Amino acid sequence: MPIDNHVRIFDTTLRDGEQSPGATMTLEEKLRIAKKLEDLGVDVIEAGFPAASPGELESVRQIGQVLERAEVAGLCRTRETDIEASWKAVGAAKHPRLHVFIATSPLHREHKLKMSPEDVLEEVRRGVAQCASLCKSVEFSAEDATRTELDYLKEVFACAIENGATVLNIPDTVGYTMPQEYTRIVSEIMSDVVKDHPVVVSTHCHNDLGLAVANSMAAIAAGARQVECCINGIGERAGNAALEEIVMGLKVRRDLLGCDTRIDTRQIMSTSRLVSQVTGLHVSASKPIVGRNAFAHESGIHQHGMLKDRRTYEIMLPEDVGLSESKIVLGKHSGRHALQKRLEELGFTMGSVQLGKVFERFKRLADKKKNIYDEDLTALVADDVFDVPARFELVQVHFRGGSDQAPEAEVTVRFDGEEHSCQATGNGPVNAVINALKLCTESEEVTVEDYHIDALSGGSDAQGNVRLSVSSDGTVAHGRATHLDVVMASAQAFIAALNHLAFQVEIDRRRAVGGV
Repeated sequence: MPIDNHVRIFDTTLRDGEQSPGATMTLEEKLRIAKKLEDLGVDVIEAGFPAASPGELESVRQIGQVLERAEVAGLCRTRETDIEASWKAVGAAKHPRLHVFIATSPLHREHKLKMSPEDVLEEVRRGVAQCASLCKSVEFSAEDATRTELDYLKEVFACAIENGATVLNIPDTVGYTMPQEYTRIVSEIMSDVVKDHPVVVSTHCHNDLGLAVANSMAAIAAGARQVECCINGIGERAGNAALEEIVMGLKVRRDLLGCDTRIDTRQIMSTSRLVSQVTGLHVSASKPIVGRNAFAHESGIHQHGMLKDRRTYEIMLPEDVGLSESKIVLGKHSGRHALQKRLEELGFTMGSVQLGKVFERFKRLADKKKNIYDEDLTALVADDVFDVPARFELVQVHFRGGSDQAPEAEVTVRFDGEEHSCQATGNGPVNAVINALKLCTESEEVTVEDYHIDALSGGSDAQGNVRLSVSSDGTVAHGRATHLDVVMASAQAFIAALNHLAFQVEIDRRRAVGGV
């Protein structure tokens, strides 16, 4: 069979991905992800394991009803009842697929199935034939294929083809194989079993040794033209091969592999965020392609290169995966060029002497805190560029509450040369204090967009570090404060944010009337 250059993406986020501990999804959440996967350009969506429960069968059925272009696969064992349940779930879909499997390795045959090699072959023969009698698209998987005797694996796959399988999947179920070994397995299946049959060879790799993507790429190089994977690499144990890494690997190294997919890569980031939001599984900052730091640069040497030509330290464009731009992260490793570039983006242009002074203060600040925000930079240059004092000063805070009393706060703030006091209630002491501060500072239109609190040490006497963001008319400002009392820390952080907001508004006003 001639090998084309189209690698079909088989996404199993809704089935194998959901098997990640804590990643269970509601029907509504599965439908959202399924629609997003189809928009992304996924060829096959494995919607679930219908025989697992009536609810699972119904969710697979409903997913099949809403999809227009992607094939919808239902997983099933070779058991007759499993196959019937899967067909009941996907049979009404526009493009149904039955995905039938049985374990083939000696370990599984002896200890799990209690079946002989001949018994397993008979199950393959009967199960695949039943699937083929119901559905045109039949995928057969030999569970734990990479720990199966290769000659026996060939016999199993030949049996599957004879009985109607259109896709042969070679799962590395426990992430055991290595790229060179997987290459040999796929190559021999292609040459000795597939031959001229119109059958697609598929790969399904787990990440127990961190090789899921590498093994998948090795299989593609050997002739596999379907890859089973998950968004963000979620899945059983250490997860599955990550869809985004495979897709971008094929895109970036098309010169080497000569293959591509139908994925709209500009939707990768939004799909990743949706899956992370729905499953509650956090994406590591250093995760390739979709991690927060994947297109971020802090090293001064890297930043200098990036500012000259982004290709020096980036092998793909952030726009290709749905980001607006690379991120120059300012921190203790950053150099003068990166600081100057960011200050210019914020509207501050200064000479070398003035920049040198700001750079010294920036380095001292970067040694004390991990993240340098635009507001921090604004504060660093304020004394040199503007004479805008903090408008609001927190004088005092009182709050009351308890199990039988609604939280109530009274605050006093000094601004415009006078002290102002206000009272307010809220659904908690922090909310009450912020409501009172809004009234007192005539800032009712200000919205708290983000609020975080962290304990700086262990024990009940730990200081609370509060970080929050506020916005008004599209302008965003941050504030932070530390105090043994988290209510006080919240009040101080809110006042700090208001001062930054007022300062930013003043900067914008001065720019509008003549620049800075």
